[in-house]
Amino acid sequence: MPAQQKPLEWIGSSYKDLKALPRDVRRVFGYALWAAQSGDRHEAAKVLKGFGGAGVLEVVEDDVGGTYRAVYTVKFEEAVFVLHCFQKKSKRGIATPKKDLDIIHARLRVAGLLAKELRNEKTAR
Repeated sequence: MPAQQKPLEWIGSSYKDLKALPRDVRRVFGYALWAAQSGDRHEAAKVLKGFGGAGVLEVVEDDVGGTYRAVYTVKFEEAVFVLHCFQKKSKRGIATPKKDLDIIHARLRVAGLLAKELRNEKTAR
């Protein structure tokens, strides 16, 4: 494990949700998260629009069971925060459903607070 590798932090039910996805989908998402921890960007990772810049990324993977998405942020220096893992069920276009965007926005705020807490712990040592 490289010294530069950031820790991975799971927000809300994102870890449990990831574990419920098909194995091949989990492998792709796991590799993408590992790349993010290492400071790289997986070839399938794309910026999720509506979050003010390139700090929130999404990996989309198709499987026989449907389309799956993992959303994470590299916005904070302290860690890579996994915000949401889910199966896209909407049949209307490729846009991320509003319900899922609301979850991502809320968890991004939680990630910001957790990053601040981790930063404060680091400076207190």
